[in-house]
Amino acid sequence: MPQQHQTDETPATIPPLRPDAFRMPYRDPVWDGPTDPVLVADHLKGEWVLLYTQRRATAPGLAGVEWVHGTGIGAARSSDGGATWRYQGTVEGLTPPGTELPATLWAPDVVRIGDQWIMYLTVLGGRRTDWTGQADIVQFASQDLANWEYLGRIDLDSPRVIDAAVARCGDGRYRLWYKDEARGSNTYSAVSDTPGDPSSWTLEGVAIAGRPHEGPKVFRLGGSYWMIVDEWRGQGIYRSGDATGGWVRQEHLGGLVLMAPETVDGRAVVGRHADVVPLPDGTSGETSDGGTQRALLVYFTHPYWGGEDIDTMAPDPRIRLSHVRAAVLEVRDGNLVCIEH
Repeated sequence: MPQQHQTDETPATIPPLRPDAFRMPYRDPVWDGPTDPVLVADHLKGEWVLLYTQRRATAPGLAGVEWVHGTGIGAARSSDGGATWRYQGTVEGLTPPGTELPATLWAPDVVRIGDQWIMYLTVLGGRRTDWTGQADIVQFASQDLANWEYLGRIDLDSPRVIDAAVARCGDGRYRLWYKDEARGSNTYSAVSDTPGDPSSWTLEGVAIAGRPHEGPKVFRLGGSYWMIVDEWRGQGIYRSGDATGGWVRQEHLGGLVLMAPETVDGRAVVGRHADVVPLPDGTSGETSDGGTQRALLVYFTHPYWGGEDIDTMAPDPRIRLSHVRAAVLEVRDGNLVCIEH
């Protein structure tokens, strides 16, 4: 029988994401510094795609925080539900026109909207040794997760916005949450009815105030909407009825998870900037109110560094290394809890 070739019109079957995905932590084979992971289901090829910021952790002779600049977006694929990953190189075509080269690309989020994938990406121009410079969130579109068309920059009325997260809310509208480093490093939001159009986003204001944080992610689980944010001491947890606002911090365990998924020299290593993907729950994967009860929490750690101020890192070259891991989130008695591997 001749081999059947997959076409864009014939979706492939994607192996279910495994609760023990990333039991063997993922390491970037080039620079050994994968951070800011996001998982995307590729129904065309029947695989899971891991996209991440490819920090240049092992590059020699770099000063300050230059190793987190000049970064591309790394890609890996899995055909076994996340048990193993095949490195695919860096994603091409993600430098907007007019960007100072070499470009710095951070923290992609990818959402399936209509018949295409939309990527929301942080872009800075050039390589810097400190945390200065303008940072923007831009959009790209793709039909195959490999070739990306630049759509434009989102105007968020700030010179320094990073870490985009996009989801459809209970009111049927899409919201973009992000870290505004010019406004206290808090989470702000914008709203759109046509999220494929960068000019359609309307700024709403602060969504999560208080102590500085980054890396928001919004998802639905157990019939509620949740937001996690990276507080550099673990992931902070907030809950909302419809994700349009009114975020309330979880009281259970101080509203934190991933406080110490690893340790180094007796000190806690915290889980950093994460993605969340629902897992099948039983046979149907859904509760009676339409929400799943379990999800995979995909995050990164610095296995040789406790996670203190990045500007005070020791000169030990291992300190910069990172890898991607995962844990399971569950809703129990109304609380979001984490089951670490």
